[in-house]
Amino acid sequence: MDKKPDTALNGKTSIFFTDKEKPASYSLSNQFAENLEFRLIKDRITATGSDAYFALSLAIRDRLVRKWLRTQHQYFQKDVKRVYYLSLEYLMGRLLGNSLINMDYYDECYNILKEDGYSLEEIREIEHDMGLGNGGLGRLASCYLDSMATLELPAFGYGIRYEYGIFNQAIEKGYQIEYPDSWLQNGNPWDIFRRDLEYRVKFYGKASKIQNPDGTFKFEWVDTEDVLAVGYDIPVPGYKNNTVNNLRLWQAKACSDFSFKDFNAGDYVAAVASKTGSETISKVLYPNDSYVEGKFLRLKQQYFFVSATLQDIVE
Repeated sequence: MDKKPDTALNGKTSIFFTDKEKPASYSLSNQFAENLEFRLIKDRITATGSDAYFALSLAIRDRLVRKWLRTQHQYFQKDVKRVYYLSLEYLMGRLLGNSLINMDYYDECYNILKEDGYSLEEIREIEHDMGLGNGGLGRLASCYLDSMATLELPAFGYGIRYEYGIFNQAIEKGYQIEYPDSWLQNGNPWDIFRRDLEYRVKFYGKASKIQNPDGTFKFEWVDTEDVLAVGYDIPVPGYKNNTVNNLRLWQAKACSDFSFKDFNAGDYVAAVASKTGSETISKVLYPNDSYVEGKFLRLKQQYFFVSATLQDIVE
C-alpha cells in the first residue's frame, strides 16, 4: 500500500488530520499530561510510575488508532485480499517499547518523561507481558504480525483474550511454586473493547429436520448451549511506516449473567453456574490437559475462537 494515506473520503474532506492540520494540543507532551489528569485523575503529586506508563501508553495508542483507521480505510477502498492468521497463542512481549521504536517516538517520549522526573527504561519495565502465549509458536505468531505490518500486507490476527496467562513461578524452600498470571489485574491500555463485535458460538444441541409448506425440508441446529464471543482489538504497527494492522482477541461471555429464578429461590451458586461455565472458556491459557476435563476445555477453546473468527471474517 502507499506510504501516505488518502486524504479524501468519497470526494469529501478527510476525517483524518494531515500533519499540518494537527492542533497544538495533539502533541505527545500535552496528551501525556491530559491522560494523567482526565483519564487517570492524577496530578504530578499523586502520579506514580504506573500512572506515567498508562498515560504514555494511551497517548501512543491514540496515534496507533489514527493510523489503524487510515490503514483499514485504504484496505476497504482498494478492495484488497486479506491474510487471516489464527493462533491459540501470541507471545507479544511488552508493547510500549516496540510501539515507540516502530513509530519513531522513542527519543521524544524519553525527553517527555525525563522532564517530569521519570525514566523511560524504568517505565517500560512496569508493563506486564500479555498472558497470551508462552512458547515458540506464540513468538512466531507475533513475529508474523509484526512482519506483515512492516511489509504493508493487509492482515488480521485472531486469538483468545485469556484472563490468566500460563502461570507465574517462584522457588520456595527448594521447590517450584506456581501462581496465577493475572496480567489483566491492573488493566491493559493496549486493547480496545469493540462493543459492536459480538458473535454467538453454539455448543452441543442437535439437528432438527423441519418440513416447509412446499414439501421441502430444512435443518436447524436446536437445543444448543450458547456462549458469546466478545471482540477486543490490539493495534499492530509496522516498522516506521503508516501501516497499522490488527490483532483481534475473543473473550467468552455468558448469554445470561445469572438465573433470576434460582437467585430468588436462594440457590446463589446455581444462579451463576451458567455464567461461570461459559466464561471459563477464555479464563486460562493452556489449561492442564492431564485430565479429561482439561482436554475437553482445550477443545472448547479451539472451537470457540475458530467459530467466532469465521463468523467475523464472513461478516
